Amino acid sequence: MSGISVAFGGVAALSDVSLTVEPGQVHGLIGPNGAGKTTLFNVACGLVRPSSGTIRWKDQERRRLRPSQLSGLGIARTLQGVGLFPGLTVLENVMVGAHRHARAGFFSALIALPTADTDERRLRERAQTALEELDAESYADRYPGSLPYPVQKRVALARALVAEPELLLLDEPASGLAEDEMTELGELIRALSARMSVLLVEHHMDLVMRVCDRITVLDSGQQIAAGTPAEVQADPAVTEAYLGDDVDVEADAAELARTDGGRPDA
Repeated sequence: MSGISVAFGGVAALSDVSLTVEPGQVHGLIGPNGAGKTTLFNVACGLVRPSSGTIRWKDQERRRLRPSQLSGLGIARTLQGVGLFPGLTVLENVMVGAHRHARAGFFSALIALPTADTDERRLRERAQTALEELDAESYADRYPGSLPYPVQKRVALARALVAEPELLLLDEPASGLAEDEMTELGELIRALSARMSVLLVEHHMDLVMRVCDRITVLDSGQQIAAGTPAEVQADPAVTEAYLGDDVDVEADAAELARTDGGRPDA
């Protein structure tokens, strides 16, 4: 994304923000409350159309990116809420994420052609494998509403991973997780970078600093810093954005690395 600006009712939410996620990279997007993280994430998902700037994927400009196009482009996402279908089992929820790999179309499934039966078996196998990767296979036949929130988060992540994306967009994946669960999530994200790129929007600074290769920092819709975790921690503008004007930069840069750094955008 290059030169992205977004305005809502004449109020600038983002102004000339640029961000590139390289292959095999975990790229963090951080900022204090109201910084514009969610807006930029929604631009990447096709939920918000920028007023100016360009979105490129695989060297092609995407002028009118829509959420329905993401799967076909090899992009998967999770949202702040789990977004699971309450009337489907866990396994069926994850199968929904694998539909890009289906060979049979809707008509074939409707009249129960053999191709559709084969597809269903393959998708079930893919979904089961994704659940196993996240240690959630024992919940396959349960319904989301009967599960603890952290387990629902794992199921939502499995639904994204089963699509085998080239780019995974994660919006606050650590919200509602305990410390040990957050550690496991960090290890998983690092492992995922071996087979996909990851854009991570997160307010838990310890997680961000531990797993990201590069970080972009927003404040009040402006891009104020970009670099490695070490470079971002040492940037006075970042410390000021999180902790205020009257700060000891060196001491509070260290504090920034181990504190939550505020709640996510609305």
